[in-house]
Amino acid sequence: MTKGPVMKTMLLFAVPMILGNLLQQGYNVADTLIVGRYLGSDALAAVGSAFTLMTFLTSILLGLCMGSGTVFSIRFGRQDFEGLKESIFTSMMLIASFGVLLNVAAYCSMDGILRLLNVPQGIQGLMREYLAVIFCGIAAVFLYNYFACLLRAVGNSLAPLLFLAVSALLNIALDLWFVLGLHRGVAGAAEATVISQYISGAGIALYTFITCPRLRIGIAHCRVRLSCLKEIAGFSVLTCVQQSVMNFGILMVQGLVNSFGTTVMAAFAAAVKIDAFAYMPVQDFGNAFSSFIAQNYGAGKKERIRKAFAGAALVSLIFCLAASAVMGGFARPLMRLFVGERQDAIIAVGVRYLRIEGSFYAGIGCLFLLYGLYRALGKPGMAVILTAISLGTRVALAYLLSAIPSVGVAGIWWSVPIGWFLADAVGLLYFKRHYHRILP
Repeated sequence: MTKGPVMKTMLLFAVPMILGNLLQQGYNVADTLIVGRYLGSDALAAVGSAFTLMTFLTSILLGLCMGSGTVFSIRFGRQDFEGLKESIFTSMMLIASFGVLLNVAAYCSMDGILRLLNVPQGIQGLMREYLAVIFCGIAAVFLYNYFACLLRAVGNSLAPLLFLAVSALLNIALDLWFVLGLHRGVAGAAEATVISQYISGAGIALYTFITCPRLRIGIAHCRVRLSCLKEIAGFSVLTCVQQSVMNFGILMVQGLVNSFGTTVMAAFAAAVKIDAFAYMPVQDFGNAFSSFIAQNYGAGKKERIRKAFAGAALVSLIFCLAASAVMGGFARPLMRLFVGERQDAIIAVGVRYLRIEGSFYAGIGCLFLLYGLYRALGKPGMAVILTAISLGTRVALAYLLSAIPSVGVAGIWWSVPIGWFLADAVGLLYFKRHYHRILP
């Protein structure tokens, strides 16, 4: 990514990442769609709340992997392969340790989590049944995301897409078999997801070992030097904090949503999946932008970095406006995919959510670019600050506005774009004032 036309190179790298995560969202959507259609609104509400929780838990591992990926990109840009291999071993040990602790903590605190999320008594059993299985997939999430970030750091975004495609198709097939054929209920949907995750995680790890000899570590690299650990931790921990703060805020909002009852929970479960599917491409474009900036920053090619700014902003804006238009016109038929007949109340709540959120996707598009930029330029702490502003605003306003009787649950929906644009303003102002220091 340090050679060739700037935007063409960035887009060619970004497209497989976008397609890959669209597939990932696709099999998340498949779970929700099959559960909502065939197991009813209670099951939909339970799986939707569980998905928000799992997104928070796995975001910790994803943030660590993304932060390590930035270090890998910088090392690769400098052609420092010995340093790259040492970083691979150090980061793997660090993230695997976090993964084990996370898995143990998740199982031990399940009942407390259900209380924290204000899960109604009537669906606690369904949610506990789903979580007991889905927590088994945390190790698989680590495997896939670690090796996907490693491959993307060295410019290969196609292989992660292919493994994810196999996983997505397998998940849909297993979902239908376990839920409709074997009548396994919500546990069957979780089992289908976990099996698919392990196949993609193990597959991409094996692929990396076989096809990328430059990334194979030897005995000499199996050491943890303090300087290397500090560098990995400096990027990974802060990126982890940014990702987990973002998703913890969403988790807190989920608890507030749950307090409005099963109808709002079910609507939120479906609408969030549609919403995530809509803006996922611009999120992945922000990650591709980050890898591009990091490699060129490591190679000292500042002019390519400057050229990437305007082009990336334009591409992100065009996509966000298109996604907003689609959401404005098709919110109702999209919601109807997830809920059965005579569920007009659920559909109405979901449509209102999607039309409010969807009108302001340009705000989240800009924010994803800012996250990627600051992470790539060695300032992940700034990404954490922007996340805290965005999510802090969202959580505070959600609780304040929803308590006003005339506003109600719509206050939760309006708090989201307000948080996006406030964080955008801070991030852009900081970059304008410190441009020459950030990128001399």
